[in-house]
Amino acid sequence: MLYLLNQYSRGRFAWFLLFLSTAIFELTALYFQHGLGLAPCTLCIYQRCAIYGIMFGSIVGLINPQKLIFRLAGILIWLFSAFKGFELATFHAHLQFEPDLSDTCAINVQFPSWLPLNEWLPSMFNAYGSCSEKIWSFLTIEMSQWMIIIFACYLFVSLTILFCQLFSANKKSIWSK
Repeated sequence: MLYLLNQYSRGRFAWFLLFLSTAIFELTALYFQHGLGLAPCTLCIYQRCAIYGIMFGSIVGLINPQKLIFRLAGILIWLFSAFKGFELATFHAHLQFEPDLSDTCAINVQFPSWLPLNEWLPSMFNAYGSCSEKIWSFLTIEMSQWMIIIFACYLFVSLTILFCQLFSANKKSIWSK
């Protein structure tokens, strides 16, 4: 099984599926924002950026998945973005379900001066909602909880694929060479 997953990670189709999943989540987020009129909060925007980070990792992997350097770079970007997204989603759910007076959410997004996404694309990266407000649920699960599930899945799969890189396609460990 590990060899099979390693083999899949060496093909473009798996990296394209990762890209496609992130694109679908981003389009869904934009539909919720612009189609349904749900106001994104600061943490929502940061989670959106984490999804874009996973998308960037998939693009790096798509460049040349046969080369270990591109595969590892893509996996590590994916892993880091999924971890940060999981942290953000967990904190977001904490603000909604276990509010504490010391926990706050910034009113405005704060991007680095060299990457002011909220100025370049304000319709996608400006936050005008409240982090503690529960505005959407499906199957009695709030959006922040869905994002925990989504990022946990991305995190689990990225860790699995990273571990599978230890096993070469010819069914020998890279350590046994």
